[in-house]
Amino acid sequence: MRLWLYAPFTLLLAAFATKQVTGQCPSYTEYSKNPHGAPSEGPLGLPYMRPDITCRTFTSSAVENVIRELGGRIKDPDLARLFENTFPNTLGDTVKYFNKTENIAFIVTGDITAQWLRDTANQFAHYSSLLSKDADLAALVRAVINTESRYVSEYPYCGAFQPPPESGLDPTENVWARGVIVNPPVDNKTVFECKYEIDSLCGLLKLSRSYFQQTNDSSFMNENWHSAIKQIFRVIEEQSQASWDENFNFISYYNWTGTPGVSLSPLVNNDGNGEPKGYTGMVGTHHRPSDDLSAFAFLTPANAMLSVELEFLAEIVDAAGHGSLDITSSARTWSNRIKDALWNTTVENGIFAYETNGLGSKYFMDDANVPSLLSLPYLGFLGRSNPTYKKTREYLLSSRNPYYAEGSSFKGIGGPHARAWRPWPMSLVSSIFGSDDDAEILDTLYTIANNTAGLGLIHEGQYIHNSSDYTRPWFAWANSYFAEMILDLAARKPHLILKTNESYYV
Repeated sequence: MRLWLYAPFTLLLAAFATKQVTGQCPSYTEYSKNPHGAPSEGPLGLPYMRPDITCRTFTSSAVENVIRELGGRIKDPDLARLFENTFPNTLGDTVKYFNKTENIAFIVTGDITAQWLRDTANQFAHYSSLLSKDADLAALVRAVINTESRYVSEYPYCGAFQPPPESGLDPTENVWARGVIVNPPVDNKTVFECKYEIDSLCGLLKLSRSYFQQTNDSSFMNENWHSAIKQIFRVIEEQSQASWDENFNFISYYNWTGTPGVSLSPLVNNDGNGEPKGYTGMVGTHHRPSDDLSAFAFLTPANAMLSVELEFLAEIVDAAGHGSLDITSSARTWSNRIKDALWNTTVENGIFAYETNGLGSKYFMDDANVPSLLSLPYLGFLGRSNPTYKKTREYLLSSRNPYYAEGSSFKGIGGPHARAWRPWPMSLVSSIFGSDDDAEILDTLYTIANNTAGLGLIHEGQYIHNSSDYTRPWFAWANSYFAEMILDLAARKPHLILKTNESYYV
């Protein structure tokens, strides 16, 4: 057995205000491109990828405690280093503004200076159980909820936003939104990108309920939040309707139109209105979680997530005593309606289709981004042992799925966003969340660990034949998702990764 002396941890520091990055602190986008610090003691020799403590944007004693406690119990030093790098990544490098008094925060997704509703919810998911232990971390998440509630209240069809005016940070131009016309119109000083993706709204719901579940604090349910919830139900109502009325007039509530020769993003067909759809009870979307165009409007995993989060919404509103019958009744009605539609219209031969249109068409595939079909157990929609999930999973992790690829160094599910031959490590994380097979979990886990290009961070896409060919050295959501999976294994399958068989719970 290899003896291992764990690398020293940084000093603990609790803080609630972001630090101003000086000229001596490189941007993490640049920092993440090269290895730093002493390598881990394992065969991979992974670098230490946390910036100096004076350059971190937010620190949490609770987070540092988990790194020290769990890191010391992980038997493989390379996995321990990956956890040490990934678990604090959101706090150390993406909190660009936080003011506790103003209840405002701005969180970037990584190498893109914008706040995505979807990414933010997932970037903080692995900290949820720490919110009752760290008041400053809880205050940060509460500020994120309030800030995003303001965004959604004004622009419910948009998913990525510029810094709030209180921050004093300048907005940045999104070249991928250049030449794009959105209806209803948006202000580019507030909106970074207005691709409509239903899972973005699920992100705010997820962050809200996880905060309440852990803190029992309903103070975030303020005027901004209630306004945002109202807008979410408006989008659900509008986007669940069929495209044609009885006289074949095309119904459009949202339109995303690119300019040929100017817009870098692919144009949404039918003059920005997307593919026609029939009524099913599900909610349509124009773009996928990957920001790619939907082939058909009804995205199965996004609707599964919506069904789950709407049920949680009803529960937390009831528990908080914010007993709006309009919210709880609508949430439960839509949750059940969507769930029934998913089982009744998207399953064929025991396999979930990725997208459908309510008119008989189905697209069988999966995309790496969460929500995905592979991540249905993670989303809480069904269990790992569900027969339909198991059969769908078998299909997804095979060559029958057009976006599954396997090569000499890497394998997994990708998508058109980073090309079919570059699967995403995130898909392997989803696979682990959905598996009870020890051998399969270990094989998948080390496929991820062996493919960080020696940087000790989780990338976006990896070329199946060359581990040094990847996209995005810094992708905060992927880092958080990996760390969340390690926490899950430490609790659910401790014998696989810990020095003892005793479960570790945060």
